Amino acid sequence: MTWDWSYTWQIVPALLRGLVVTLEATFLGFAFALVVGLLWAMIRRGAPGLLRTAVVWFVEFIRSTPLLVQLFFIYYVLPQWGLVLSPLVAGVLGLGLHYSAYTAEVYRSGIDAVPKGQWDAATALGFGRLETLWRIVLPQAIPPIIPALGNRLIAIFKDSPLLAVITVTELLQQAKLLGAENFRYLEPLTLVGVIFLILSLISSRFVRWMEVWSEQAV
Repeated sequence: MTWDWSYTWQIVPALLRGLVVTLEATFLGFAFALVVGLLWAMIRRGAPGLLRTAVVWFVEFIRSTPLLVQLFFIYYVLPQWGLVLSPLVAGVLGLGLHYSAYTAEVYRSGIDAVPKGQWDAATALGFGRLETLWRIVLPQAIPPIIPALGNRLIAIFKDSPLLAVITVTELLQQAKLLGAENFRYLEPLTLVGVIFLILSLISSRFVRWMEVWSEQAV
């Protein structure tokens, strides 16, 4: 099979539409992971024993099971219990929940790096625990962990093709549909690989810049 440039240019618009869905799922999943991961980290630090234990076990369960299994469960099993989600919403939920378990550990490492004296000083000044966390600890904890969070964003982006298994028409799924429609897989799948490579390299450079910035901020 030889490369057909006319066919290549013909399929580019469809692939770009798939790329938009991929980026949408990536950033929405990452935003979900950031918020929920912080929630897990806060519960593990200050919640009552039973709730903290439940969160610890839940996070370990998420980290210890494949993302693909979790996507199948959310999209195909939850509807049997009355929770029906669209493919994209299920995909965003799956990516967000899965990576929230990892961002929780990133948050925990950043919070633990803040000297204990900061907590003691805030307590002496009459701050509550939650107020101390939001106004004193997190502003110091987050800058050093920005590079690690950026790496999680790249990981979500590279895992987004898994959403094809729950019929999300993201970049890879779009390429597969084009290949099946025209019986040519060389061009669409090669373009998918090139797009992922370019965007991953750009993202890596951006994370490196954020790492330098965070070091200067600290």
